[in-house]
Amino acid sequence: MIVNKKNEIEVLKEVQKNTEMAMKAIETITPKVYDDGLALQLSRQALKYSAIHNKAVDGILEDRAMPYPANAVKDAMLTGGIHMNTMFDTSSSHIAELVIQGSNRGLTSMWKTLNQYGEASGKSMEVAKELMDFEEKSIEILKKYL
Repeated sequence: MIVNKKNEIEVLKEVQKNTEMAMKAIETITPKVYDDGLALQLSRQALKYSAIHNKAVDGILEDRAMPYPANAVKDAMLTGGIHMNTMFDTSSSHIAELVIQGSNRGLTSMWKTLNQYGEASGKSMEVAKELMDFEEKSIEILKKYL
């Protein structure tokens, strides 16, 4: 099978974008968490997102491509949305629900990307699959906080 480098890079950029949003969301929501178990789970998630993010960026750079550029407007919308959604409710249940919703959005965007760039394979598919498996496991773990 011939590997399409453009597709490989696009999948890796989606992984990069996804993990950056997840890390930013966790960074924003963690100060509002008062349950030690949930806080520990979110810290573990942030570390795993960081590791997957680094794999994606390494893959992009290996192919001599430019990583997905940071978007200050999307970051502001994300953090603003989190602050609005936690203004009156910082219960563990509500925070777990918000994180699960974010993970579901991440999974959906990854599936759309994989369907769009179906000829991708190798490292990009490995990293994408790792992210998606991690998202699904994280959702299962967070369900106990609902």
